[in-house]
Amino acid sequence: MLRRLLFGSSLRIILFIVFVTAAGTALLRSLAPEPASREPPPQVPFAQTGQVSAGSGAIPVYGSGTVRPSAEIDIAPQVGGKVVWVDPGFQSGGRVEAGQTLFRIEEADYLYRRQEAEANLASRQVAFLQEQEQAAIARAQYELYSDRRGAGAASSEASPLTLREPQLEAARAALSRDSARLADANLALSRTGVTAPFDGFVRDESVDVGQIVSPGQPVGRLFASDAVEVVVPLSDAEAALIPGLWELRAGDGDGEVAARVIARYGEAAFAWEGYVDRGEASLDAQTRTIDLIVRVSDPFNTGVPADPSDAVGGHPPLLIGKFVEVEIEGLSPDRYFQIPRAALQPGNEAWTVNDGGGVSIVPVRVLQRANDQVFVTGALESGQAVITGGIPFATEGMRVQTETDAAR
Repeated sequence: MLRRLLFGSSLRIILFIVFVTAAGTALLRSLAPEPASREPPPQVPFAQTGQVSAGSGAIPVYGSGTVRPSAEIDIAPQVGGKVVWVDPGFQSGGRVEAGQTLFRIEEADYLYRRQEAEANLASRQVAFLQEQEQAAIARAQYELYSDRRGAGAASSEASPLTLREPQLEAARAALSRDSARLADANLALSRTGVTAPFDGFVRDESVDVGQIVSPGQPVGRLFASDAVEVVVPLSDAEAALIPGLWELRAGDGDGEVAARVIARYGEAAFAWEGYVDRGEASLDAQTRTIDLIVRVSDPFNTGVPADPSDAVGGHPPLLIGKFVEVEIEGLSPDRYFQIPRAALQPGNEAWTVNDGGGVSIVPVRVLQRANDQVFVTGALESGQAVITGGIPFATEGMRVQTETDAAR
């Protein structure tokens, strides 16, 4: 009984404390001042921007390709025989000059043929002179015979055989034939020395003293050193930027469309000046690109550092087979712009931002994509801000915040 009384008393005390606490809290809330109401800040997205710049001069067309010789031939003798001498410079990597003798074939057989031809020709010359004399005698005798017959006799012409005309023509033909044989013997003798047709480098060779070679048997390969070519595959849109591409004539060397070839050797880059020689008249079946041929003159002596500030010694050659980058001077439109690559939006659009933060959607025509820049035409102005990131989409007239707004 005592326990029940104590429990009931404690419960009443706890309830009284809870009631007093709740009443005090409600009184304090009713006496506290109400906070001033504020409107939520506007939800204006933040956009990253770049700048539009006006373009000037030629639009660069960038490509890459592999260096190849402008001319490359097999070295083969035109006559056969035993090799008796080989130039020390006629070996892989060696440099040769036009007209330089590369190797010689034994001359003895060809000397004998020439002597035989000279003897035959001398005999034919005598025979021809004799026949000339016989023909002259025959004509004189016929004329004397005609005079004796008198003017009243029936006139008749002498037959060609009587005047020995066929015999004279045959002797003349034999003389001409033996003259040709002597010329052929001299030509064969001159061909025992095999010479380089142009200045160049030996790619490979396979001839030694004592070797027997046959006419037309390749014994080496030579490529020209005066110029090289770079085959640059371009899309049809890039090829359209090359001024007068389809009017260019291969090999005329006018250099109307300038190009710059850049090759890397270790950490350094070297450049050579060249020009567009021609464009191939067919598409590559695999890549559907147009092969542009860039020609570089004197490629083994004219390389300079691509960056003048690089302190690099020496002038490396533009090696055959080297993979290079190429910069070509394209068209020069009257008005075009450069924008950051990130500013080009899907559908070939650029989102510009005015001073008040309003967005305008501007359609553009892409002329060229180069590194981090895009060359375009459209209703743009130099110095305009153009959105490069920060928002996934834009509508005409929407407002954005930019780095300039954040700095204010």
